Amino acid sequence: MHGRSRSNTPVPIRKARIEIIPLIDIMFFLLASFMLVSLTMINMKGIDVNLPTATSAQQNNKPDFTLVSIDALQDIYFDKAHVPDDNVLARFQDLYNKDHDARIYIRCDKDVPYEKVVFVLDKARAAGIQKVGLEIKPSAGAGASAVAPAGPAASAHP
Repeated sequence: MHGRSRSNTPVPIRKARIEIIPLIDIMFFLLASFMLVSLTMINMKGIDVNLPTATSAQQNNKPDFTLVSIDALQDIYFDKAHVPDDNVLARFQDLYNKDHDARIYIRCDKDVPYEKVVFVLDKARAAGIQKVGLEIKPSAGAGASAVAPAGPAASAHP
């Protein structure tokens, strides 16, 4: 019994080992499944407004912003929280104090007067926020909203 095992089988006994390739396939499948499920769970940050359209609009893929919405009744919302006109400057100052590089996107109903948009832009500029974009809906596409970014403080000055 030199080098043979003590069992009476003609097949030599091998050490058990874990097969890695099927395990990697399963892990990639689980990763893809969780990614798809998590994408369907993304909630809209703002309220629904009837956006104006533009032909040169591009899709916004940057989630690190604060959405400021103005609805048809001229109420202002930060993400989904209603903010009275008197507290808009304070909210912008809080954003700026947390992050001096804060970005905001303004989306408003197409029937909102320009004066209300300028009011929000003025308060953002007074708080020190430089990066402001206006969200619009593409006219040619039947799909998602887009953001037309403005230059630093370019849209904050009338």
